[in-house]
Amino acid sequence: MVWRVPAPALDFEFARGSLARAAAGTTDLRGLAAAAPEEQALAFARTILRNPTVSAVLERLATLDLPPWYLTAGSLFQTVWNAAVGRADLNHGVRDHDLFFYDDTDLSYEAEDLVTRRCLKACEDLGVELEPRNQARVHLWYGSKFGKEIAPYASLDEAIGSLAATCCCVAVNLDEDGLLHVHSTYGFADLFNLVLRPNPTTEAPRQVYEAKAERWTALWPELTKLPWPQGSDAA
Repeated sequence: MVWRVPAPALDFEFARGSLARAAAGTTDLRGLAAAAPEEQALAFARTILRNPTVSAVLERLATLDLPPWYLTAGSLFQTVWNAAVGRADLNHGVRDHDLFFYDDTDLSYEAEDLVTRRCLKACEDLGVELEPRNQARVHLWYGSKFGKEIAPYASLDEAIGSLAATCCCVAVNLDEDGLLHVHSTYGFADLFNLVLRPNPTTEAPRQVYEAKAERWTALWPELTKLPWPQGSDAA
């Protein structure tokens, strides 16, 4: 595997109401791994909305006046994995809901905490673990947590595209008008095919990918884990 810059990310918009009417149906996600991007994005959107917890979190966040935001990572791709292997419980293995927002006008912890507390308050009765993070200030603490300094993220898209595996780099946003915005850095083929592939542009150290892969393959043994490229340990 060669570390490379990804192709342009995919962005789609779907009316929430039309997706909800179709959400009860089932789809062979692995059979869509080679389908057109819009068909894949539609199947992805319908699948995540079949998870009542994800749907409820999105609906609560849509009522708030927030900086630009996306729900991303685990609760989304793990919902898809559960659907792809035929589990009835789409929350199997889901530990938390990652909320990325972006506000570079105030990089203080206090400003981030104000947004965090509003989001947690909106979702407190859902019994979920919501993790809001201002991606504009991740570089301020990343080095102390992971032992590696990174440059500031220039956008939400860049932050989403930096996650450890390609299947992680998916995100959704629901606006107050009921429009669902779907974003993916690497498309949906790896996600639908249950492939764990190291993200070629990740900021995460190798040990982060390995630790996550160990947990995920234990919970979803159907996954195919690809190795971290040799000579790229510092990526």
